[in-house]
Amino acid sequence: MADVALNNDEAHLYGPVLGLLDLRAELAAQTSRHYAGTIQPSQAAITSGCNQAFAAAIATLCSEGDEVILPTPWYFNHKMWLDMSGVTSIALATGPDLLPDPDRAAALITDRTRAIAIVTPNNPGGVEYPAELVQAFFDLARARGIALIIDETYRDFDSRSGAPHMLFQDPDWQDTLIHLYSFSKAYRLTGHRVGAIVAAQGRLSEVEKFLDTVAICPGQIGQHAALWGMQNLSQWLAGERHEILARRAAITTNMPKLEKSGWKLLGLGGYFAYLEHPFDESSADLAPRMVRDAGILCLPGTMFCPPEDTSGARQVRIAFANLDADGIAVLFDRMAQL
Repeated sequence: MADVALNNDEAHLYGPVLGLLDLRAELAAQTSRHYAGTIQPSQAAITSGCNQAFAAAIATLCSEGDEVILPTPWYFNHKMWLDMSGVTSIALATGPDLLPDPDRAAALITDRTRAIAIVTPNNPGGVEYPAELVQAFFDLARARGIALIIDETYRDFDSRSGAPHMLFQDPDWQDTLIHLYSFSKAYRLTGHRVGAIVAAQGRLSEVEKFLDTVAICPGQIGQHAALWGMQNLSQWLAGERHEILARRAAITTNMPKLEKSGWKLLGLGGYFAYLEHPFDESSADLAPRMVRDAGILCLPGTMFCPPEDTSGARQVRIAFANLDADGIAVLFDRMAQL
């Protein structure tokens, strides 16, 4: 990045609205290999972070008063953008395993529904959606003539080997699928805001209009870093994944410290553990008390559910990606003392 900043004059100018051509081509090639599918560079675009990719997708799909189905607990930035866009978020409640039911989703589809949006590995729940579940949502969306948005920001830290689903192997995937990705977590580029969207070329033409009016183009220095990372850091990224999986295992190892006092682990994966707490208070009150009494900063489940869903009051999200195994042990000791 320093070399680009010092020696590449074009990196300081406006770039292509849909991102650097070399990065789009590399993303298309690597995504094709990862999912054993076929993706053209013209079907890949770069955005200023994955949140902007979601915003751009919604701009191509929805007008005010339209609806998008979000499994709960939902990723709050998705909910916030839909609110800001005048789009109604339709909550799809999940069960104790935090996995959404396609049949329940089907019952929620109306003539105003434009998409179902899922996140896997999930934020906030951490759960990894089985391939057959992802396929079922794809089949449902196609049958009902709506889009399936899949946010796979944390795919590089999936505990499973190989492709997590087979959607890109469908020769007509682009008629239904809108795929979102982020380089931020994989290559430690969070502050440089480099995300991606893979979709039909025609949809990306509409995305281009949105991006041109919002940011004109994604930042070029971060894009050059993402490209270099994709081309040179596969072994390093494998080590990062190994470390995240070790931290995930440390959560499982330490969980008995909390189970005896009534805590339950509902979901674990990616960067997050999602827990049910045993206290007779809302997580909206518990979370600030955990800061004051135990020096623990986490997010209350009320941030991830609509007000009428009382399950959020019993849940908290723990982000563990910046804690090593020793730190996780300290975390659980503090939680056990609450």
